[in-house]
Amino acid sequence: MKKVVFALLLTSSAYECMGQVSLKGYPIAAVPINHVELTDKFWLPKIKTVQKTTIPFGFDKSYKEGRMDNFLIAGGKMKGKTRGAMPFDDTDVYKLIEGASNSLISSPDKKLETYVDSIIAIIKVGQEPDGYLTTWHTIDPNNPPAKWVKPGPRWESESMSHELYNAGHLYEAAATHYVATNKRNFLDIALKNADLLVKTFGLEPGKRKAPPGHQIVETGLIKLYNITQKEDYLKLAKFFLDVRGDSTTHKLYGPYSQDHKPVTQQDEVVGHAVRGVYMYAGMTDVAALYNDKTYLNAIKALWENTVNKKMYITGGIGSRHEGESFGDNYELPNKTAYNETCASIGDVYWNQRLFMLTGESKYYDVIERTLYNGLISGISLSGDQFFYPNPLESDGEYKFNFGASTRQPWFDCSCCPTNLVRFVPSVPNLIYATQNDKLYINLFASNKAQVMLNKLAVNIEQQTEYPWNGAIRIGVNPAKQASFTVKVRIPGWTQNEVLPGNLYSFTNHTTTPITLTVNGKAVQPAITNGYADITRQWKKGDVIELKLPMSIRRVVANEAVKDDKGLVSLEYGPVVYCVEGIDNQNKVADITLPDTAQLRIEKKDNLLGGVNVITGTVPLTGQSGSKLTLVAIPYYTWSNRGVDPMKVWLPRSE
Repeated sequence: MKKVVFALLLTSSAYECMGQVSLKGYPIAAVPINHVELTDKFWLPKIKTVQKTTIPFGFDKSYKEGRMDNFLIAGGKMKGKTRGAMPFDDTDVYKLIEGASNSLISSPDKKLETYVDSIIAIIKVGQEPDGYLTTWHTIDPNNPPAKWVKPGPRWESESMSHELYNAGHLYEAAATHYVATNKRNFLDIALKNADLLVKTFGLEPGKRKAPPGHQIVETGLIKLYNITQKEDYLKLAKFFLDVRGDSTTHKLYGPYSQDHKPVTQQDEVVGHAVRGVYMYAGMTDVAALYNDKTYLNAIKALWENTVNKKMYITGGIGSRHEGESFGDNYELPNKTAYNETCASIGDVYWNQRLFMLTGESKYYDVIERTLYNGLISGISLSGDQFFYPNPLESDGEYKFNFGASTRQPWFDCSCCPTNLVRFVPSVPNLIYATQNDKLYINLFASNKAQVMLNKLAVNIEQQTEYPWNGAIRIGVNPAKQASFTVKVRIPGWTQNEVLPGNLYSFTNHTTTPITLTVNGKAVQPAITNGYADITRQWKKGDVIELKLPMSIRRVVANEAVKDDKGLVSLEYGPVVYCVEGIDNQNKVADITLPDTAQLRIEKKDNLLGGVNVITGTVPLTGQSGSKLTLVAIPYYTWSNRGVDPMKVWLPRSE
């Protein structure tokens, strides 16, 4: 851990409330959504766009695509064949309900709540008497909606049938809906299904011993356990992980499904990236709940492999279109990068768990990079167009996005749009965390929050223009004067670390120190696991002021990354930049960015929702004496103005 340098100034866990599914077993607890009121100019508009546009848009698309009809057909209330093209279409409805529920936590809306209840009533129609719930199989098990799913009895082709994947998203959504509304209508559907799984799967004689093909049922079961305290759900989640890679229990699915060796022996991330990170999140839950060191060692090794050899500069993961999978070590192509939006979402879930288990800020360095870049790039500024893959280069012609070179309003496989709906309203849950008398400030966004440290109520107020400005003001107002510790995260990028590990590095190191004051007086607190620990007697009106030095940074990749040799990318604070044709005379392919080019930041309030751009004069390749006024925009904003060439990585010389 690098020593954090502060400038010397010469001037003077557990919440008894609704708001989140509390994850037991972790020493650190996230502060619930309904305890954080965003006032932020960056995240609040994005959440409101999802609430006002994307949630109703997603429900409307699901209705028109027949997602709701499938439950009615399965329950005999409608006639017809399975609608849709995927065996996991049910999950789109579940994820929309989860997103709506997360929205209801922070923004109560009776009309939305009533609508969600009507959809839950439709879902109940499709559930079989014993609790089974996968509509395509109930409608016609001999005619799956996708050719790659084998017909037959329940769970017979689980490697690709997605029956347990459907169950996992059902549990995740039902748990969130329960804490949002305190209603059991959706929870009871999920519990009935979970009880069927408990009766069906396990090592006991007569039970099925195969794991799910696509993981997520593990974390879903654990959320049901957290609500009900029913040990069977926790044991089943661990069973599903324990039997992976065990050829004595089932015919192995192979590396694509992370079923090539026991999970505790895996040390390289392989296969389908979304399946992988969902599984790693479940493994982290098991490590926490069982205090299992073998699980912990495995997930740490998998994380190290990810950040050191398989993560894009945007935080994206999964380089191959084939199998939507991780590639080999250092296989990070740009134009053909996959970087599925769902994988970024799953990676945030995993890294938040790793933080709650260890209290190390490096996991939030990954979360922050992913959030501001490779995750929100998946949704348009208007909230109704999406990326499934998120490449780092486009020629405007290569059709990377399911047959398109730009954003699309929907997909036959619509997992990414609905996953964004469930995730974005939950962002306030990532900002703060508590552990006994310690308050962690993990992300910087204007907000007002209420936290509990032991039994002491503390009001926190952040004011900042982050990520465009590094000045952060934090008001600390305890109910009464008391001693506790405020742990302020010091982002790795301020310490010349692009990401944890050695996959990327800055060419221009910053020597500008951080300034940190309490009530106007400079402090230089101890740094623990990447956090500045400020322990003192706090009283109402106390103010922490943090200034993170921001400048334009140039990044290069490890020499082992062949696709980035001789190239450089740009960052400002936590934001990765790219160049797009519309801003650069459609000469993206000719732009060179030498180390000597003078660059500056310009604030553009009327561009792309209000952003900082990087601009400067640069030479054009092969055009002696020709120069261009380069304009680089935040990567997450590209492809909001039509089909256009784009690059994140640019040549350092002609």
